[in-house]
Amino acid sequence: MLGSQEDLNYRERATLRAVALGTAEITCSSEPDLFIDGLACCDQSTVHQLARLGWIEPEVSGRPGERVRAQITALGRAALGGAGVPGRAA
Repeated sequence: MLGSQEDLNYRERATLRAVALGTAEITCSSEPDLFIDGLACCDQSTVHQLARLGWIEPEVSGRPGERVRAQITALGRAALGGAGVPGRAA
């Protein structure tokens, strides 16, 4: 199980950073899909894991299946080490 920056692999770090940039959308579902700059993320299993851990989430509530802006949470920022993480505060 992931727990710290040292535990993150490259894709997990890259996904969290991409969400932190503010250009990601996520579907409202129990197993959300992530879209970066309008394109589907190629590693949805990583997205599912980050969502289950509470490190990424929808910025607003939406209908099931609806795409809304994604945000990195405080837990996600902490996992990345917090400092120097781009994007809006969670």
